[in-house]
Amino acid sequence: MADDSIAIIGLGAYYPGARGPRQLWENVLTRRREFRRIPPQRLSAEYLKSSPGDPDTTYATRAAVIDGFIFDWAARRVPRTTFDSTDIVHWLALEVALEALSDAGHSRETIPADRTGVIVGNTLTGEIMRSHALRLRWPFFRRALSTALEAHGMSNAEIEAIASTTETTFKSVLAAPTEDSLAGGLSNTIAGRICTALGAHGGGYTVDGACASSLLAVATAANALQRGDLDLALAGGVDVSIDPFELVTFSRTGAIATGDMHVYDKRANGFIAGEGCGFVVLQRLADARAAGRRIYAVLRGWGVSSDGRGGITAPPTVTGKHLP
Repeated sequence: MADDSIAIIGLGAYYPGARGPRQLWENVLTRRREFRRIPPQRLSAEYLKSSPGDPDTTYATRAAVIDGFIFDWAARRVPRTTFDSTDIVHWLALEVALEALSDAGHSRETIPADRTGVIVGNTLTGEIMRSHALRLRWPFFRRALSTALEAHGMSNAEIEAIASTTETTFKSVLAAPTEDSLAGGLSNTIAGRICTALGAHGGGYTVDGACASSLLAVATAANALQRGDLDLALAGGVDVSIDPFELVTFSRTGAIATGDMHVYDKRANGFIAGEGCGFVVLQRLADARAAGRRIYAVLRGWGVSSDGRGGITAPPTVTGKHLP
């Protein structure tokens, strides 16, 4: 009987307090916590002035955030305009995916290009695009501003002067739309960007399973390898979304923990937000052994399901097992 097991032959990671898989594992072993007060650059104090019934604020004060990520667009031969018009999750995913591939002993020149695919787990792209989208709402903001100023008795000339100054200030921190803005603001192009960098023709796409997105990506890639659709797969997930849209709306559902987070515990009362990116390189176990690849772990079974009872916010459940 054929062995359908899947080998993990490469790892890449960029998480809060962990620049790579080794540091992440060291943090796990030492039980190091990375939750801290949300930096004001990520969430201004105005959103934290919460009062009962206020729909525009959040009670979330802590999160696990990444620091220091810099994408060298010049070294990666990415035009500066493309870099500026693209959400940071694209570049974080690309960098981590390339590191995972290198860890597996592969490069653009050595992969089986026609048989290599990329599956990425992501929801809502990232917070930078939500911020940049504000620029395109300027006409609405201008009308609201003009109406308010007119109600206070200002003349048309005064309103025009204030609106002009406000527009300059408002747009100064938001990238102007370019030919790259559409692709740079979509989550479904993250995988395609990695495929382009690798010259991989086996297909690349994004899967969205909410909190289970990265695991869903791994299960999807494992199925493709098992069916023989691919010979090599990069699978992972990326999320940078600690902004008002998620924190405020999650607060409305009561999903954010009011104290410490207790996972799989009867004391559980929500989660504390976090961000980061992780990738694995997958290959059929027999092929990995034949090629003499280093094998981190073996996937011998996996599955995706939903109990159909958890409500609309319940994500798919991804399960698996690792046997010696």
